[in-house]
Parts: sequence; structure tokens; C-alpha cells
Amino acid sequence: MTLTLAGIQKYLIVIVSLPSFPLCCFHLGIIFLYPAWKKLRITFNVRPLMTLHNFVCSLVSLYTFIGVLLCFFVIESTFKLGPDQCLLPYFRVYRITKMLELFDTVIMILRHRPQQISFLHVYHHTTMVLITDAGYHFFPLPKISIYFATNALVHFITYLFYGLSTFFPNKLLPWRKTNTKIEIIEFLVLNVHVTFGYLNNDHCIYSVLYGITILSLNIYYLSFESSKTSKLIKDH
Repeated sequence: MTLTLAGIQKYLIVIVSLPSFPLCCFHLGIIFLYPAWKKLRITFNVRPLMTLHNFVCSLVSLYTFIGVLLCFFVIESTFKLGPDQCLLPYFRVYRITKMLELFDTVIMILRHRPQQISFLHVYHHTTMVLITDAGYHFFPLPKISIYFATNALVHFITYLFYGLSTFFPNKLLPWRKTNTKIEIIEFLVLNVHVTFGYLNNDHCIYSVLYGITILSLNIYYLSFESSKTSKLIKDH
């Protein structure tokens, strides 16, 4: 499928019609209204909630990964274009997980940590809610299951790290940059898969473009973090 104006209009109509679209608008709205919240100077002890949230996201991501992985043994190919009923229940759980992960932003706002709400964070969290919702309602296809499974595995590791970090706040866990590197490897592998699918199996061009943007943003933020760390070392 090539990139056309009619195709873009079609996908925009699909996105706006999704049940999760108002939730994504609300997500963006609370970010926009953060300056007003900051003026109130209200603080909460959200550490117990953070710990629970992170471990729940980690466990549900692991469940999704194992479920989709088991489906791989019965579906014909991860390049298959037709829907597969085996994947549907795991797509449903995965979709709910992505909505739950929007709570990351709420926690950042309650803790007054606006520096953590990067463009990559907002873009990735918001678009993943829309993509998984569209996948569940309109495209429960094996060709995108490989992306969901890989992302679920990475998020199992990521949220496990976050959960351990909040559960043991006095221990420094040197996994942060490793997490970003794992995400970069994830999107490198997936970009190869979707590009091959686009060139040989009539897959959608939009998945290729999305993969490229996410990969580029991850590389940029990893480089930014590295340069910031180097500067701090020099200054000291």
C-alpha cells in the first residue's frame, strides 16, 4: 500500500472513530494544563501507586507476549494479511495495557516531573494507544502481531525495572541506558520486518514510516542523554 492523500484521510477517519481517541485527547489535555497544576504546589506520595502500576504493567505485558508467542505456533505466517481469531484476546489485553500505561504521565504530573514528559514519551504512549485500538477493532492481523509481541516483551523488562527502582529507591539500578538500547534494537528488528513485509507482502507503508520515526527519536534521545552525561562529567 503506497502513501496517498486518500489513504491518509482514510486512516485519520479510522483514528478519530476509535473508542480510545477521547482518552488520548484527555491525555494531551492534562499535559497542556500542567502549568496550572504546578501553581497549586500540591504534592502526593505516589510511590506505592507507582510500584503497583509498574509491576502490573510488567506482568500484563509478559502475559501478552506469551499469548501472542503461543499463537505463532498456529498461524501460518507473521506476514499473513488476513485476521486470526487466536490473536484477538491477546490484542484486547494488549490494548488495555497501552491505555493503562498512559497513567505514567499522570504520575509524572502528580510528582511535578515535567522534564520526564518528553516528546518521545508523549508521541509513543499516545500513538500506541491508537494503534493497538485500531489493531483490535479493525486489524487483528498476524502481520502486526510480531510488533505487539516484541513491544510487550520490551515493556515487561522496562516496567519490571521501573517497579524495582520504586520498590528499592535507595538502590541505584544501572539499567536506564540499557532499556533505551533494548528499545532501539526492538525497532531495528521491527523495521526490517515491516520493510520486508511492505516490499514483498503488500504491507502498509504507514507501519514503515511509524517504525522509522520511533527508531529515530529513540536514537536521538539516547544521544542526547549521552551528551548530557558527558557534559556533567566535564563540569565536575
